[in-house]
Amino acid sequence: MRKSGILAAIFSLPNKYGIGCFSKEAYDFVYFLVESGQKFWQILPLGPTGYGDSPYQSFSTFAGNPYFIDLQEFIDNGWLSAEECDEAYEEYYESNEWYKKAGDDEKNNHVDYEAQYHARFSLLRRAYERSYIESDKDYAKFILDEEYWLDDYALYMAIKDSKNGVSIYDWEDELRLRDEKAMTNARKELAPQIGFYKFLQYFFKKQWLSLKKYANEKGIEIIGDIPIYVASDSADTWANPELFIFDEELRPKGVAGCPPDYFSATGQLWGNPLYDWDVHKKDGYSWWIKRLSKCFELYDVVRIDHFRAFDEYYFIPFGDLTAEFGYWVPGPGFELFKAINRELKNPRIIAEDLGFLTPTVLKLVKKTGYPGMKVLEFAFDSAEDNDYLPHNYDKNCVVYTGTHDNDTVKGWYKTLKRVDKAYLKEYLGIKNVGNLHKEMIRLAESSVADTCIIPIQDVFGFDSDARINIPSTLGNNWKWRLLPSYLEGEKRKEAAEYLSKVTRTYGR
Repeated sequence: MRKSGILAAIFSLPNKYGIGCFSKEAYDFVYFLVESGQKFWQILPLGPTGYGDSPYQSFSTFAGNPYFIDLQEFIDNGWLSAEECDEAYEEYYESNEWYKKAGDDEKNNHVDYEAQYHARFSLLRRAYERSYIESDKDYAKFILDEEYWLDDYALYMAIKDSKNGVSIYDWEDELRLRDEKAMTNARKELAPQIGFYKFLQYFFKKQWLSLKKYANEKGIEIIGDIPIYVASDSADTWANPELFIFDEELRPKGVAGCPPDYFSATGQLWGNPLYDWDVHKKDGYSWWIKRLSKCFELYDVVRIDHFRAFDEYYFIPFGDLTAEFGYWVPGPGFELFKAINRELKNPRIIAEDLGFLTPTVLKLVKKTGYPGMKVLEFAFDSAEDNDYLPHNYDKNCVVYTGTHDNDTVKGWYKTLKRVDKAYLKEYLGIKNVGNLHKEMIRLAESSVADTCIIPIQDVFGFDSDARINIPSTLGNNWKWRLLPSYLEGEKRKEAAEYLSKVTRTYGR
């Protein structure tokens, strides 16, 4: 069945406390999707973020981001007051020079992660201390059901907090290498902080599943997103070091990334530890099955980032400063997906198969039957006739105008060569580009691709300042937010009517 949807990160939604979350604004966004005739809401990874604020570098592949917990539930429970919440943020903002000078729109269209770390975490701790959550039967069941990952994650975060957030590689060996006596002592000494992190995960899951249920009841399915790799400094590597290519001291021998490409002349050095696929194979890929089982609790469809690494992964020697001198190593191939399909009964997966694809990668994607991705911003390159042009698609794919790693359509067009701009206009059958974002949406919707996903930035025709991420850079990524005014009044009505019309026109 032909369907379409919108890509919008949770953190990009409006909310008065500086970051999008599972609040009434998220429920309202679901209704905007309904008004727009959409069937999917694609989000970015939901894991807790660390250095660089990237959702693709999380402290745990199983845990959720506490920043997304809606404080209103704690206000309703009497564990916090609205005044406390306002004051916590105001206190931070009063000490921040940028906020003193910024206008309302500037404040509302980006995430200040430092404010979340200081203000929101202090409020969450206060709510936990007042909650008496241990007497809740649903909470007790959650603790038991999630024990297989939650105990290690909560302990890991509690230890990290006790050491002012330093990397696991700077912990003393007794804790880093999980000495039994040191672990017992840490569990005892850090019990309140361990309880706090379990509390956060309970409310994350409770609130997210409530939002997902609402979306599903309205006919909207959730496309989740997971990175293929986990972060080097994470509960995953700490609790399961045998699953990764580590040396005797449990430090990486090599790290992940990709070679020089469209996005970077020196390649991308992600720094994630690499999997020891021989170990995974020996126990039937049980960790991956648990990981994806968890994903399908949270999402209806799962997009796996950097799918080609299942065929071959890029090994960059640990310590290299760029990704230029890495090399390709065979991955698990179809064996992994045989095991996954056997346990999970043909899960709905999207394969992120972008970039340079070898014949063996193409063969793997085809064998799994999973739809791959097509990005229109990659299509208009005069140097070659490529697979991203819609006339080259088959229907088993997902078409995007752009992804979270791309510029917006409006910003992208400015970077094109003159000959590519001319070809784009010819392909679209237009003479001016005043409504290029709408023409690109129309092109995506009209394609034979079974699924069409449009970033929310392109729905409204935003420029480059609405870009989510510039790969291989730090500092200004994962911050953009949609101003509340775009989901209100005439702007909302115009966007919903256009999307609904173009979606209906092309049978989605």
